[in-house]
Amino acid sequence: MGIALISAFVAFAAYTCIFAFRKAFNVAPYNGYSVWGIDYKIVLVITQVAGYMSSKFYGIRFISEMKRVGRGRLILILVGVSWLSWLLFALVPPPYNAWCLFLNGFPLGMLWGVVFSFVEGRKTTDLISAALAVSFIFASGLAKSTAQWVMQSLHVSEYWMPFTVGAIFFLPLIVFIFLLEKIPAPDAEDEAMRMHRLPMQAKERKKLLAEFLPGLVTLIVIYILVTILREVRDSFMADMWRVSGVAYNAATFTQTETIISLVILIMIASMIFLQHNYHAFLLTQVIMLLGFILSLTATIIYLQHSLSLYMWMILVGLGLFMVYIPFNSILFDRFIATFRFSGNVGFLIYLADSFGYLGSVGVLLTKSIFRIQTDWLQFYTHLVLIAGGIGIVGTTISIIYFIRKYKQRSL
Repeated sequence: MGIALISAFVAFAAYTCIFAFRKAFNVAPYNGYSVWGIDYKIVLVITQVAGYMSSKFYGIRFISEMKRVGRGRLILILVGVSWLSWLLFALVPPPYNAWCLFLNGFPLGMLWGVVFSFVEGRKTTDLISAALAVSFIFASGLAKSTAQWVMQSLHVSEYWMPFTVGAIFFLPLIVFIFLLEKIPAPDAEDEAMRMHRLPMQAKERKKLLAEFLPGLVTLIVIYILVTILREVRDSFMADMWRVSGVAYNAATFTQTETIISLVILIMIASMIFLQHNYHAFLLTQVIMLLGFILSLTATIIYLQHSLSLYMWMILVGLGLFMVYIPFNSILFDRFIATFRFSGNVGFLIYLADSFGYLGSVGVLLTKSIFRIQTDWLQFYTHLVLIAGGIGIVGTTISIIYFIRKYKQRSL
């Protein structure tokens, strides 16, 4: 357990550093410019998400076939490219620098699969992956608070701010990558409980899809919904606070995301005590179902003016991440262990991620191109209502499908 706790901390810290290279820029308003009639900041967000989405589609093959050597060097190269893109962003005058965010998003999209490959397929994966997954909740708040501090206290412009934030986190990242490489490989007991994890070639990927296609499609639809919610929340949270008129400061983002991170960490990490893979796989989906219910209920109460913005941000964020975090931590790991096939989590995560970010790009473009006249706070509450209703139905269908699938294979 000692090694698991250390591994959990290292994975958490490494991805927290990585996340600073992606999300810090969202705090700045970037007012005064437009591209083809679309608000400049929205163009920046869409461009970065498009790069991230392209990376996820490429990663379906790249991450699933990735060998377990040279991963630390690969992380440094990918982060280095994303950091240099922020230098270009600062040097090229706006709005002509918007393309730099595609160069930023593409390498960063590879990193989740690389980092997760260090921790999957272990009897303690639930604990380690929970810490890794909640890192981007906490890291999102930390990156935004750091960015706000850099602009307010160091008087760095909003265009140099992302590169400056990257400089703050780069040296710690090197240390934690070194420690990631020191995490011991899964042992025989791990492989007996969670299956040996191997690179997946095209034949293995097609076989998996053919056997579980209806269930995987349902899960991907669910993931598209929560990815859209998460991307809008992460990218425009500061804008929601601004338009609400409620006072906030640099610490607000860290406060809300830290509370959510701690609750999710305890919830997901406690799954380590449930050794039966099938039961854990089903319970994970029940947690997802409850997440949709919580987000939907909190939003209805907020719209009735019976809940403060601060509490609504926490509750709807908690519900959202009760769905999102399992996808990026234990859901697919337990899926592989339940149905006993050789492969890796990277393929499944990147399959879901690619369509999730495609949905995010589609929603952002729709709001911009069709000039939907609503602020980000109203837009987000409407999204939560729609996604909550569809998500409850979809998750219920998924649970029923996999129960039947498990019973069929057990006959």
